[in-house]
Order: sequence, then structure tokens, then C-alpha cells
Amino acid sequence: MTTFQRATGAAPAAAVEAARPLPRDDNAMLKTAAKLTRDLNQPNPAIYWADMLGCAVLGYGALAATMLAPSTPFGIVAAIVAILSLYRAGSFIHELTHLKPNAVPGFRLVWNLVIGVPLLAPSFMYEGVHNQHHAKTYYGTVNDPEYLPLALMKPWTIPVFLIAAALAPIGLLIRFGLLTPLSLLFPRLREAVIAKYSGLQINPMFRRPKPEGKFARDWALQEAGASVWAIGLIVIGATGIIPLREFAIILVVLSGAMFLNQVRTLVAHLWENDGEPMSVTEQYLDSVNVPPPGLLPALWAPVGLRYHALHHLLPGLPYHNLGEAHRRIADELEVESPYFAANYRGLPELVASLTVKSWHRSR
Repeated sequence: MTTFQRATGAAPAAAVEAARPLPRDDNAMLKTAAKLTRDLNQPNPAIYWADMLGCAVLGYGALAATMLAPSTPFGIVAAIVAILSLYRAGSFIHELTHLKPNAVPGFRLVWNLVIGVPLLAPSFMYEGVHNQHHAKTYYGTVNDPEYLPLALMKPWTIPVFLIAAALAPIGLLIRFGLLTPLSLLFPRLREAVIAKYSGLQINPMFRRPKPEGKFARDWALQEAGASVWAIGLIVIGATGIIPLREFAIILVVLSGAMFLNQVRTLVAHLWENDGEPMSVTEQYLDSVNVPPPGLLPALWAPVGLRYHALHHLLPGLPYHNLGEAHRRIADELEVESPYFAANYRGLPELVASLTVKSWHRSR
């Protein structure tokens, strides 16, 4: 039993799938994927700006409409539009972690001002965390901040996993509105805040190191902005400047966006690794693509996240080129290639599969 298994209470993988040998790297797939996509690595700034800003305008406009008409059918539709739009705009935090410096000038700053700070999820919460998820020797281990062996854990873990995301807006208000200013007064609290409460992570064993250099400065500026914003929200909510109903609507919309992201995270991987390092092919097969013809994945897995397995093969590809990359690779490889084993039809199939695996392996 690995350290990761002991920390999470996961059952040993050998006890449940001893007969299935883990695959080694499929060099033909890896070489084909790299060769066919060399011309797709350049991000298109116009697409990034139009997509992110358009979603932000639509999301905030729909949120305002929801607050004006919360109980009408129009208000309900507006709330759904607000959740989907702000979720998509927020998903660009994933792209920020992979964009090279100055690839899209000014995008990180504007995203933080328009989305990151207002939604209390500034980019420092993901930058420096997500890159470890892509480290070849970290994926699926206790050092991976974005991995839990959910398929090997107790069935109740899955609903708890989702409920935690629904409560995230309240947690973020506490994180930035209370813990940030208090941690400036108490060094030991500051150490805990940095290590445990400064990352968008799902692995409870992960601890962040103290930031250094330019990243420490960026972290400080983003955290200060989020703290001022959070304190302002708490004050105007507590004093009634914003009526309680409207304040609750804001929290519900943000909760909806974060819950939807957690549902997407729930099916981003198969979550079957028991804590041992995996080959690139194994990591790919433990990840999920939901390619066309399905249309709904464009809503619940936006900004290229419907090609999550492909993203683990080619993490440098900008989101708007993943569809073309998938088409090229699928046309080139034989049907026996493991590339096709990571492709799934949709959300219901993936959720049902994870639930069944968790149920059976816990018995």
C-alpha cells in the first residue's frame, strides 16, 4: 500500500485489477501526436481576448438580470446563462498556467482584474499548482495536488467532493476576507494559509511552498486585491447595502459555476491510480476526452477541457487548436491505437462508471 493510499484510505489497486497489466508508453502514438501538431502551438490572441471578455460581459450581465428578476422564468434562464458564462470565463485560469510569457500580452493581468479577483480565484491559486499535475513523475502520486484516487475510495467520497465545491464561495470569502488580514498579524497562521489554503487543489496532502521571486510579488498583489474585494463584499452584505436576497443570488451563481467545474473535474480522469508513478501513456489512459459529435461537453467542459486526455499528451497546445489536433491524430492512427481508448461519449457514462467502480472496490 502506497503513502497516497494510506492518506486517502484507498484500496490497493493490485487487489482489484491484478489481472490487468499496466501499459508502457506507446511511442507510435506519442510521436504521431507531436509530429502532426507542431504548427498548432501558437496561441491566437484575438480568440483569447474575444472569448474571455465576451463571456465576462455576458456572465455579469446575466447575473445582473438574475438579481432584478430572480423568481421569474426569465430570472432562472438568466441565472443559468450567468453560471455557464462565468464558468467558461473562469476556466481561462487553466490556459494561464500554460501560456508562455508575453504569448498573449496583458491577458493575465486583465483576466485577474475582470474574473480572477471578482470571483475570488486569482491566478496565483492555480499557477505553481497545476504544473505539478503535469510533471511526469508526480501525476497520480501524493505530490500531485490535483489527483485523488476517487475510483478506489469510499462511495460517499464522490458526493462530498461535489458538495465541497458548492460551498467554495463561502470558503473563499473566509480565505480572503478573514484569513488574509489575520495571517499578516500571525506568522504561524500565514504559514498555514500559504501551505494549505492557497491552491485550487483536491489532494488534501498537498502543501504549497512559500512563493519566491517575481511570483511572490504577483501573488502578493493578487491576494491583496482579492482580500480588499472580499472584505468589501462582506461589509456591504452585512450592512445591507446589498440586500440579503441579491447577496445570496451572487453566492448561488458563483456556487453553481464552481459546482459545475467540480463535476467536470470528477470526470476529467478515471482516478484509478494507487499512488505509483505512471508512464505518459498510462497518464493519458487515466484521462478523458469527450470529442464531438456530442454538443453538451462544450458547456460543461469549456475552453478545450473536453480534450483533457489530449491535453496531457500535448499540454502546450492552446485550447482553440485542440479540436484540430484531435482530428489530425484520429485520422492518422490505426483503430487499435490506445489513443482511442481515452475517448468517451459523455458525462452520464463517466459519472456512472466512476460511481460503480467506487462502489464495487469499497466492498
